[in-house]
Amino acid sequence: MNDFIQKMTAHVSVRSFVDEPLKEEIKQELLTAANSASSSNFVQAFSIIEITDKQKRQQLGEIANCPEYVIHSGAFYVFVADLYRQKCLLDKAHQPLAGIQNMEALLVSVVDTTIAAQNMVVAAEAMDLGICYIGGIRNDLTAVSNILNLPKYTVPIFGMTIGIPTTKNDVKPRMPLAQKVAQNSYDQEKFTALANYQKETAEYYANRGSNQQQTDWLQKNIAFFSEERRPEVGAFLKKQGFSLN
Repeated sequence: MNDFIQKMTAHVSVRSFVDEPLKEEIKQELLTAANSASSSNFVQAFSIIEITDKQKRQQLGEIANCPEYVIHSGAFYVFVADLYRQKCLLDKAHQPLAGIQNMEALLVSVVDTTIAAQNMVVAAEAMDLGICYIGGIRNDLTAVSNILNLPKYTVPIFGMTIGIPTTKNDVKPRMPLAQKVAQNSYDQEKFTALANYQKETAEYYANRGSNQQQTDWLQKNIAFFSEERRPEVGAFLKKQGFSLN
């Protein structure tokens, strides 16, 4: 296997970092990697906010229920789906805003943001740094928006901690490609044939190096999706100017 791909397959979320800031040149390389990501129609509908203020890091970490590794990582970024620039361009051109208010525009900005973030992840791990996506900032989008002074037509999607790992988790076994990849049409039977994966993940959770559990991927997904999560997100998106049509 290609060395670079092998490094990608070794990806784990890191939640324990050396408590020292990343060097500025490293951060610039990471940001350059993010900024080089693919973008739908080259709209580049994302922004990245580095959180260096200790109080804001504390606030964001508490919102996300993980203050320890937000505060003590080498760098902490918030990735924002951002159509505010386009809103300003349309205003100056005396054009209506319907083109940035609908669900397709929002989806474009979320995809752009996510691709940029993953570019940063790949760059960080190529430097032997560790990362963790912090989706928990969506626990209170209004509070996060206020902390970051976000204008309308922006949405904080997730945070990201980056730093020098002190420890790493075991690599979680991914679902086999046979249950994810088909040709020409969606294979319902094959994509839901998960008995072998259930056994594999049960063994992983029972025997991993820390936080051992008697569970499996199926049980975790049933528990996760058996309740509605963050129902206030839709109202926040409308408040930010998106019609969701």
